[in-house]
Amino acid sequence: MSAAVTPEAGTAGAPEGAAPAMTRRQILQAMSGLMAGMFVAILASTVVSNALPRIIADLNGTQSSYTWVVTAELLAMTATVPIWGKLSDLYDKKLLIQLSLSMFVVGSLVAGFSHSVGLLIVSRVVQGIGAGGLTALAQVVMAAIIPPRELGRYSGIFGAVFAVGTVAGPLIGGVLVDTSWLGWRWCFFIGVPFALLAIVLLQLTLRLPTVRREVKIDYLGAVLIMSGVSALLLWVTLAGNRFDWASWQTAALVTAGVVLLLAAVLVESKVQEPIIPLDIFRNRTVALTTVASLLVGVAMFGGTVFLSQYFQISLGKTPTAAGLMSLPMILGLMISTTVAGQIISARGKWKGFLIAGGIIMTAGMGLLSTISADSSFGLLSVYMVVLGVGVGMLMQNLVLAAQNDVPASELGAATSVLSFFRSLGGAIGTSALGAVLSHRVASEMAKGFGGAADNGGAGHGVPDLSKLPEPAREIVEHAYGVATADVFLIGAPFAFLALIAVLFIKEKPLKTQSGMARLAQENAAAVESTH
Repeated sequence: MSAAVTPEAGTAGAPEGAAPAMTRRQILQAMSGLMAGMFVAILASTVVSNALPRIIADLNGTQSSYTWVVTAELLAMTATVPIWGKLSDLYDKKLLIQLSLSMFVVGSLVAGFSHSVGLLIVSRVVQGIGAGGLTALAQVVMAAIIPPRELGRYSGIFGAVFAVGTVAGPLIGGVLVDTSWLGWRWCFFIGVPFALLAIVLLQLTLRLPTVRREVKIDYLGAVLIMSGVSALLLWVTLAGNRFDWASWQTAALVTAGVVLLLAAVLVESKVQEPIIPLDIFRNRTVALTTVASLLVGVAMFGGTVFLSQYFQISLGKTPTAAGLMSLPMILGLMISTTVAGQIISARGKWKGFLIAGGIIMTAGMGLLSTISADSSFGLLSVYMVVLGVGVGMLMQNLVLAAQNDVPASELGAATSVLSFFRSLGGAIGTSALGAVLSHRVASEMAKGFGGAADNGGAGHGVPDLSKLPEPAREIVEHAYGVATADVFLIGAPFAFLALIAVLFIKEKPLKTQSGMARLAQENAAAVESTH
């Protein structure tokens, strides 16, 4: 690492080891470790999707267990993202990302060796905490070592990793489950080598200054935020599945979540080092990018999560084929992220891409709202490419806009807030739009069967098409086609509202200094002002 510099008396917050600016080669080497870490975080969420039925059957679990294996990781990841982000503003970012990778390894190993559903759920919580750290810290570290003006050149790498992890996860999970000498346990073991490789690469290549400062961690705020968020996430995840949206469980969870978060706001407004500094929302760019990220999460995740089910039920494809059919959207995302990033780095202008991304994403959602059980894959591919291009232009550049407009000392908090609200939006969208899909499927099947499906059973289980006669199969295929189109139709206004939000973001020149250099300047200015 770099040579240590002894701070002067009274220079709390000054770098103890002022790392020099990293070369492009050094940045790429460090990025390889960061992206290996991001890959395993994405893989953890996607690899089990095709394996869960076999896992639950082998461990003698129930439908409730099935839900909790998924929900536990989502809750832990989303609720801890703001905590990791704040810690990165206070402590050694390199140590924190290695800690999150280590937690992920431990959680993965315990999950792989689990012989009960209870232990598997606990291990998924540990995995989720580690994945939350990776989600928050990868972009924070990138901002620390790369100036905003240059970030676009590397965003294509991030987009590629996101795409590969998203597409490859279900495919890998399916192959592992179907391979007799491997099995579902390898769905958890497979990420361990990548995580260990990331730890080694980051140790060897990542050069960040060590910051020594007196800190007081807001433990109460952290507990209140995690508890409040968990209550609301439990509500949006379980409502419509485990209990009705209008029920006492809904009232209890929403009330608890709101009260806990209001208490968190009160605590955060009074402590010296809040987990989420409330003053960052006075920054117009941060406030608007946060709103846009929430809406993008609702629209994108809430809509696209049901495409695989549409491919399998309405179009009659296998799980593996359904996974491959999402490639056009992922390719659109990769290409637009890479091209937009290169142009932004070359010209320094970014707002146009946010606006274009919002328009194209809204158009993609609108186009997908026209699909049916008779849609051709060629037409679907075009629609998915359009949606992917819009998301690629919008998602990463919202983070760039926020990172460019906050003090370096708040990079971690600002970045994690955007990631948190995007994930929260995804959870809300998935649950709410899932309820819409279930209701519409039940309604369409009731029409098709002349009222025989009016009991709503269609909303509580996915039919096995292979066991249905041809006329019944056509009714089910039509029902899921209509319902999936409705999901995108309802999601489109959220994409449009995200566009409205980005229209009000003021474009500012991209800074040419890395987060490390800016932090050193801020600390020096703070020291000077005390003399």
